[in-house]
Amino acid sequence: MPMPWAYRHATKDWQAFLADAKEFLGLESDNSAYTAVDAVFRVFRRRLTPEQAIAFANLLPAVPRAIFVQDWDISAPPLPFAPREALTREAQAVRPHHNLTPDHAIEAVARALRRHMHQADLDRLLARLPEGAAEFWDPGDVDPRELERRIT
Repeated sequence: MPMPWAYRHATKDWQAFLADAKEFLGLESDNSAYTAVDAVFRVFRRRLTPEQAIAFANLLPAVPRAIFVQDWDISAPPLPFAPREALTREAQAVRPHHNLTPDHAIEAVARALRRHMHQADLDRLLARLPEGAAEFWDPGDVDPRELERRIT
């Protein structure tokens, strides 16, 4: 069996995703963009059961998938989804001394992520997840052409 595309091109896919995230977040460095992406992932993951989180992670490109599951306490019970502002503040509280995550971080990461995954698969999964999951990954008011999947 040949090596899957996702693993053969993981670095190139990650760099393209991170560049989009950095642009949409309005951040200057890869480190700041990484922190914002990681924080948004942690906030979302806290609202899922392990089974739901693994189903979501399986849709992600290889490196974001690894980031999504790192440092995960699977024994913690899922939290309910909250208003967007509260979820944003929670993301901004991750590593607070190194976090430049902007107020539009969830929408920006959603926009970058949707550009790098199969959106129909994502939307089908989100419809099966707890109430609030689909709203979490809503990229806001953007031209759908901006979200078209990119092959790196």
